Amino acid sequence: MLKEAGLGDHYVNHDKALFYENASGVPFTATYIQAKGDSIADLYEDIAAEEKARATYQWIIDLSDDTDLNDSLKFLREREVVHSQRFREAVEILKDDRNQKKIF
Repeated sequence: MLKEAGLGDHYVNHDKALFYENASGVPFTATYIQAKGDSIADLYEDIAAEEKARATYQWIIDLSDDTDLNDSLKFLREREVVHSQRFREAVEILKDDRNQKKIF
């Protein structure tokens, strides 16, 4: 029954435990986390992630005709836009701070 439902491999390997993977079944790996140690570079990675999520929500909205689902996805899409804007503002603050002479 599990095999017919497309769940056989998951339960054989992980029982009822959560196992993070993408829609194609590729397992999550820490290499997905991009961190350089430079605040500005790291924020640009965050901006890219938010924009990718926004695009994904839009693609799903374009494929769906379920009004309730689309309303939820539109909320999530707009949340990604706001996150991206806040990260962009943070980049500008860091750039301004970087260019100021520091006196200690």
